[in-house]
Amino acid sequence: MNKLTIIGGSGFIGTRLCSRLNQKFKISILDLKPSIIFPGLAKVCDIKLRNNLNESIECNSLIVNLAAEHRDNVFPPNLYDEVNIGGASNLCYIARKKNINVIVFTSSVAIYGFAPIGTNENGQINPFNEYGRTKWEAEQVYKGWQAEDPKNRTLVIIRPTVVFGEGNRGNVFNLLKQIVSGKFLMVGHGHNRKSLAYVENVAAFIEHSLSFKPGIHIYNYIDKPDFTMNELVSRVRKILGRSEKITLRLPYIFGLAIGKFFDFIAFVSRKKLAISSIRVKKFCANSVYESAIPETGFVPPVNLIDAIERTVKYEFLEDHKKEPVYYSE
Repeated sequence: MNKLTIIGGSGFIGTRLCSRLNQKFKISILDLKPSIIFPGLAKVCDIKLRNNLNESIECNSLIVNLAAEHRDNVFPPNLYDEVNIGGASNLCYIARKKNINVIVFTSSVAIYGFAPIGTNENGQINPFNEYGRTKWEAEQVYKGWQAEDPKNRTLVIIRPTVVFGEGNRGNVFNLLKQIVSGKFLMVGHGHNRKSLAYVENVAAFIEHSLSFKPGIHIYNYIDKPDFTMNELVSRVRKILGRSEKITLRLPYIFGLAIGKFFDFIAFVSRKKLAISSIRVKKFCANSVYESAIPETGFVPPVNLIDAIERTVKYEFLEDHKKEPVYYSE
């Protein structure tokens, strides 16, 4: 049985991936936090500490790196570099030392910034925040590792858009929660479109990618179709058995002003707030991507419409209070 080390495997995507692969690989989870679902497979480990990794990763293992500093307001800011870039350097060092020839790295579409509609894997790199910048620089570290032995080393770089699903407490959940509460306020016209990625499908594609041949394989991960914000909100309201009509709207310019006000409050108080100007901008922007994944023969196990319905029912219409939750952007 092949050995598989999942860095950041206690988190949202990592737990789903372990559920898919637990019977197929000898899995080792390395994470700052223990695994709730797979405690026997997990070891507390810090990707920033090379010696810590060296003690925890076995020779000839396959590596999936899901670990990242990713929130909009990480403090101190140098953690982006230490975790995302420094962590990549540390993993490549260990891989050279321990005869590891397969690395799957989850990057992000954040490397494209506010990208044109339909941006594919060849899109212009233009990150607007430290997360996107450091993800792109980490990609270059991994490419350098692969180039040292291109005939034997396999590097897979996966750039997901926003990932959602049951148990996640990120931006999509916060949107759903507002809709359910009846307090949702549409900022802007709502015609902007969003690419989404369902967690089970992302985990399935990571599994699929573990069989790729030596070389560099780069893919955006998105699930189609791309909904407008109006369509997404209306669909959720329909699942809840409510009117699909959106009645409360706030012009973008006023929403942005409110976001900047909260930026000031957060700066003065040194507190992390749920509202910010960058979140208003991201909410109102188009984020529509294309991917070459279909060329690999991969078929997502769950279609996006079913994935949204599963998530809404799980979170708001069924009782799963005892199930673990995972916090992310």
